[in-house]
Amino acid sequence: MTPLVHAEQAVLGAVLLEPGQLDRLSPWLRPEQFSRPAHTAIYAAMLKLKAGGHPAAATGAGDPVPLAWVTDTLREANTRTRGLTASYLHSLASACPRPDHASVYGRMVLEGAIHRSVAQHAVRLHQAALADGRAGTVEETLHHTQVLTAVLTDLARGWGTEARPVQPPATYAPRAERLQPVGEQVLADEEYLLGCLASRPEQLLGLVRWLRPGDFADPGHQQIYRALGALHHRGEPIDQLTVLWETQRRGALADGTLDAERVRRICDPLVGGSAEHFGEQVVQASLVRTAASAARQVSALADRDALAPGQLIGYAMHALGPLDDVGRRLRHAHEAEPEPRQPVSRPGAPPPAARVDAARARSRVADPTAHRPPPSVARPALAARPNHRSPS
Repeated sequence: MTPLVHAEQAVLGAVLLEPGQLDRLSPWLRPEQFSRPAHTAIYAAMLKLKAGGHPAAATGAGDPVPLAWVTDTLREANTRTRGLTASYLHSLASACPRPDHASVYGRMVLEGAIHRSVAQHAVRLHQAALADGRAGTVEETLHHTQVLTAVLTDLARGWGTEARPVQPPATYAPRAERLQPVGEQVLADEEYLLGCLASRPEQLLGLVRWLRPGDFADPGHQQIYRALGALHHRGEPIDQLTVLWETQRRGALADGTLDAERVRRICDPLVGGSAEHFGEQVVQASLVRTAASAARQVSALADRDALAPGQLIGYAMHALGPLDDVGRRLRHAHEAEPEPRQPVSRPGAPPPAARVDAARARSRVADPTAHRPPPSVARPALAARPNHRSPS
């Protein structure tokens, strides 16, 4: 039997021995916070009898407890579950070391309930992410993310702590996860998006605000997107060769993440289309993957009994931080208006006016009088020639 079960038995036994302990427990300890259905039924029966004005509930410490308190509790609890006997209630009373420590035992029950609730909602979020990943949707993932966040906030309020993210120490840092298999449709969407951006780089202006390299599932696609962004940021031409050169400069060819043939194939200039739709698809897939990873981290934290509830809540909210970031960027993608089309940089095309101004500002301005002849040798102005026309 676990320490949590011992704590549940002790707090119930304390109330059986001293019903007045309910005055200190009822404001914050709820029946559903017990792990065993029988314990939930017994505590709910006690609360109902107290609310109905049972005489035993008014007894103080040291006063004799009417036998009706045990029998009435048993009868009411049996309406909620089956199999309870009077001998089990007597064993609960025997399991209580000190009835006046009921609040401490109740806090143990609440602590176990917090760990259990966080774990349950993390599992539901993980299941929703897996289902959305198969269906290509995000609705269930978004819903269960909101539910888990609300649960953590409510648990923090009930425990009396502040609901804020706290970075866990290195001992609680998540372990490196195995790369999860990615669907072929996700990879196809990523490749088509990169092809659209390579053929029409002006579309990057509308995507860079909410699309990040980490949203791509394939490491090679991440490097190509970084290369496109760097070229576009510097105002340099974008084509198959410039992207290939940039990926080489970033070491993506040397470490085997990409090869030249793959880069040229993805950046095929014949690929065309709107990047907005495929950009949203990439961010949605990133949201689902991030949710699954965050859910696994929260579940692992909830399994650590050594974590105090305040620590568990803070660490869990920190684990959900990347998920909140992807969700926020996905909302921006839905709300973003189409950007005005900008001229595409082409080899030999004149640079934009802003780049011309910047280049002039960096250049050394020549002295306008450096090559002007001195006044002494200045050439006189030419007089206007008279118009000599032969007489007709």
